[in-house]
Amino acid sequence: MLDFLLSRRVVAPFLIVIIGTIIYLLIHKIITKTFNLKIDKMDDRKRLTILKLMDNIIKYMLLAIGIVMVLGEFGMDTKSLIASLGAVGVVVGLAFQDTLKDFFAGIFILLEDQYRVGDTVTISGFKGEVVSIGMKTTKIKAYTGEVKMVSNRNITEVINHSLEDSVAIVDVQVAYESDLDHVEQVLQDFCNELTKDIPDLTGDVTVAGIENLNEGGITYRITAPTKALAQYGVQRTIRKEVKKTLDDAHITIPYPQLVIHNE
Repeated sequence: MLDFLLSRRVVAPFLIVIIGTIIYLLIHKIITKTFNLKIDKMDDRKRLTILKLMDNIIKYMLLAIGIVMVLGEFGMDTKSLIASLGAVGVVVGLAFQDTLKDFFAGIFILLEDQYRVGDTVTISGFKGEVVSIGMKTTKIKAYTGEVKMVSNRNITEVINHSLEDSVAIVDVQVAYESDLDHVEQVLQDFCNELTKDIPDLTGDVTVAGIENLNEGGITYRITAPTKALAQYGVQRTIRKEVKKTLDDAHITIPYPQLVIHNE
């Protein structure tokens, strides 16, 4: 009988480790295969982050179960141990409740695809590029270089500027004395040519028409769909080129002038 108990205490832990390892490998393989088949459009970095997170959760759960089973084979009262661990878990949970909130908030951010590394977002009034998404904080870098770290639990509203295409908008003023038909033809030809030359466009540059009648002149609006956040560079290009085009066509761009009468 003693030999049987000794052999069981030697063999059982090995069997528990082997079976636990096999179960882990099977679950890991199933999750990885299912994840890759069902979520083809997911960003690779996001896919790897979620897979790693799920893999760690499964690994530590199986490890905890295995340890309890091994201790049970050596005659330890596992029920009391589980009860003690439960009490310790409650205390730890209360002590680290903010960290746990950050952890679960980070999971939901990834699962809901609110944003990803490289996106430009506005969170709590701070606009910048997401440089990292951790299980506790999200780091955002402004174009001026400042980096803000926001606790995931505090991220309740997000403006993601990178999800959809942007639109470049440029307003151009011409004098009231201008021939409007001529102006519109020049602007239309200009837009047709510019569409071929700007790489960040996702559509045609178009003349929307007269936007306003101001004190200084007539305002035409030019619009162009662009890749996300490329509108600023496209707007600068349009302003430069439209100035050249209007000068070549002898179309006056009005500007404030002061006339002094010396009597």
